[in-house]
This record gives sequence, structure tokens and C-alpha cells, in this order.
Amino acid sequence: MRFLRFILMALIFPVAIVSCQKDQPVDLTVEKVAVKTDTSNTSGNFLAVKGSLNVTPGDSTYTFDAAKDSIAFINVNIDSNKYFGITAINKQHTMSFGISSPGFAAPDLTNTVAGSQLLFSTGKQSVEYTLAQTSGPGELNKINLVNYMQDSVLTKGTFTTVMMNKDGKQEPSTVKGSFNLFIK
Repeated sequence: MRFLRFILMALIFPVAIVSCQKDQPVDLTVEKVAVKTDTSNTSGNFLAVKGSLNVTPGDSTYTFDAAKDSIAFINVNIDSNKYFGITAINKQHTMSFGISSPGFAAPDLTNTVAGSQLLFSTGKQSVEYTLAQTSGPGELNKINLVNYMQDSVLTKGTFTTVMMNKDGKQEPSTVKGSFNLFIK
């Protein structure tokens, strides 16, 4: 009987010690990521329920319709740097667009474009346009918010950005666009 009690105590004692150590920091060998991104609902991200986003590279206009495609207005915090922007993907998942600007969104705001991307996929090939590192002569990378979070209007405005094909085979070209998005 004493031997059984000794065995039980021997088993319980290490469990008690280990359970008391749960409040001590534990060093996990997981790689830490330097960029912390906050895209939670409390950060002001909204999915448009109606409206449109038009993107015009050259002489072609592509339209995202919020009634069938996914268009979101986002606010992001990356390492304490604030950005806002619009991101969209069509229902067929063959085309997507995104544009961002530093700072906070507000009505009657004109700001610089920090990044933009337009992607097409036709099954066999895909084409990617990104923000040109240098703007073309006289061109400005600007986004203009006319309205933002006013009544049922999520945002309304325009943008002009200089983009180039990621393969670098074409000269940078001006891409213009407009958006009129609603949350109700």
C-alpha cells in the first residue's frame, strides 16, 4: 500500500510543478513576422452592396459591379502606417484590381497612390499590371475621394495612376478609374 501511495505521489508531483509553470513565458521556435496587419471590422473595412468600380487602362474599360462582384473599401494598419484603398475581384475570379493610398480616408480628399495592381487571367495566361516606379511625363498618381461614409454612400471618387505590365515589355501607361459604392 505504501508503495502504491509513493507511485501516485511521484506521478502527481511533476504534474503539479508543470501546471504551475503555465504562466511563465514559453519560447516557441516559430518564426516571427515583422509586419502586423489589422484588417478587422473595427478597422473600418466595408464590402460594397451596390455600385460600381470602373478601371480604364488605355482604351478598354473594365467594370466591377458590387451586386455580383466583390468590391471592398479597406483601411489597413501595417507597422503603424495607415493606408486606405479599394480592392475588387470579379465573380468569375478572372480579374482583380486594387489601389491604395497612405493615411486616412475622408470626404473631399486628394492623396497620392501608394500601390496599384490589375490582374487578368484567361486560364492559359495571366497578365499583371502594377504601379510604375516612376510616373510618366506630367502624370500624377492620385486618388480623389469626393464622398466617404456619408449616409448610404461608402465612397465615391476617381483615380489616375501610372501602371506597367509586370513583364516590363510595355511602356508605363495611364490608368484612370471611377468608383461609386454604397453600403446600404
